[in-house]
Amino acid sequence: MALTEELAALRTETLAAIEQAADSTALEQVRIGVLGKSGTLTGYLRSMGSVPKEERAAVGKAANEVRVAIEGALEARKAELSAAELAAKIDASAVDVTLPGRAQQIGTRHLISRITDEVAEIFLGIGYTVATGPEVETDYYNFEALNAPADHPSRGLADTFYVRDLSGDVATVRGESDVLLRTQTSGVQVHAMEDQELPIFVIAPGKVYRRDVADPSHLPQFTQVEGLVVDKGITFGDLKGTLDYFCKQMFGPERKTRFRAHYFPFTEPSAEVDVSCGICHGEGCRFCKGTGWLEILGCGMVDPNVLSMSGIDPEEYSGFAFGMGVERIACLKYNVPDLRMLLEGDMRFLRQF
Repeated sequence: MALTEELAALRTETLAAIEQAADSTALEQVRIGVLGKSGTLTGYLRSMGSVPKEERAAVGKAANEVRVAIEGALEARKAELSAAELAAKIDASAVDVTLPGRAQQIGTRHLISRITDEVAEIFLGIGYTVATGPEVETDYYNFEALNAPADHPSRGLADTFYVRDLSGDVATVRGESDVLLRTQTSGVQVHAMEDQELPIFVIAPGKVYRRDVADPSHLPQFTQVEGLVVDKGITFGDLKGTLDYFCKQMFGPERKTRFRAHYFPFTEPSAEVDVSCGICHGEGCRFCKGTGWLEILGCGMVDPNVLSMSGIDPEEYSGFAFGMGVERIACLKYNVPDLRMLLEGDMRFLRQF
């Protein structure tokens, strides 16, 4: 068979293979087999030196025509396959906008923050303001100015987190640092009495720290809301009316309150406040331990010594103070049996509120 006939057969065979190539990979294999370094057409072009002179022009022309035809067919088929593969890729990754969307769960504020705000809103509604203070406090504001005696157990290392005082002040309390993590927000009351003009109607929400082992009713860190009123003519009746109003706003108008005599260093007289159990309505159940009542906060009339320490004349002014734990309020309001559940981050529990 003449070389020109062989080239014509190669052209026909290669064009058919190009047309049958199913994808870009198969097409590339056809190109390499014909036009690669070891390809069939490349072999013909390299052997032109051995072709008789009288046939060389015709064979060279035929070989170039075959090469041009094959290269043109390769480019055309490559464009077709690339377009088809791109379309298939787009179809595979396309989003069906007719499908229902996946709803993202919207987060909410933590129950502790919500109860803190709810307490604040109740007192803001009757004319109180919100005061804040440092979480790292001195012994004076946390204990001494609140009439806590030097030998009071709460001032010991077993109950209070003391921190290293790097200010250069060597003053210590019972051999310990004079700087501590506040055990109560009552210190904010002292700052308010020192800095604000009378009369004073404030609440002080914030984190406090105590050396308690976490259990169903205790936490080493919790949120407290303290309240303070100082004005002329303030009586224990004002205290009772205020806290009874608060309990009804927080727990419901049907809830009852009772006051039990107690002792706190910075108030005299002092009391603990109970609210009727919302589960048994005062009849007695496991939640209230059969008493029908749940303790919620401590309170009392501000001790005259505390007023005097802050430069307020106790002969002219009187006042009351109260303090409540936000986590305990949350548990009592929503019948949560364990304070630790509020802090464990279990979404099954948190989603209920």
